[in-house]
Amino acid sequence: MDQVLRDVVEEAAWADELGIDFIGLGEHHRPDFAISAPEIVLAAIAGRTKRIHLGTAVTVLSTDDPVRVFERFSTLNAVSNGRAEVILGRGSFTESYPLFGYDLQDYDQLFEEKLDLFAKLIREERVTWSGQTRTGLVDQAVYPTLG
Repeated sequence: MDQVLRDVVEEAAWADELGIDFIGLGEHHRPDFAISAPEIVLAAIAGRTKRIHLGTAVTVLSTDDPVRVFERFSTLNAVSNGRAEVILGRGSFTESYPLFGYDLQDYDQLFEEKLDLFAKLIREERVTWSGQTRTGLVDQAVYPTLG
């Protein structure tokens, strides 16, 4: 898998040279896919490229923390000079639910609540939010901002 990850970075560098506009990396937590931390691979790609936009296809928000997703993409956006594009979803596979301690029966509620929080993080400088799937926030700022 190590070589596959290096190959993805190299292929993205070639894509940038060829004028391709976007690369989207999927998030998977299984042996038949190499990328479990797409933001890390995208950061490596950012360091090798100049213009290609960098995104996920998709970030599995249901089993991640929206604040951490926001922070990772804000950081990627900063180091890539504004080229990061987060694509949020539930994922087409469900292996992340048991891996990260979530019940698949909470599929809809997890996504809806976490998407609601993520949207607030994008729109508001200081966030107050409460829900059932994670600890609430009260007048909390999150850094870095999306700039």
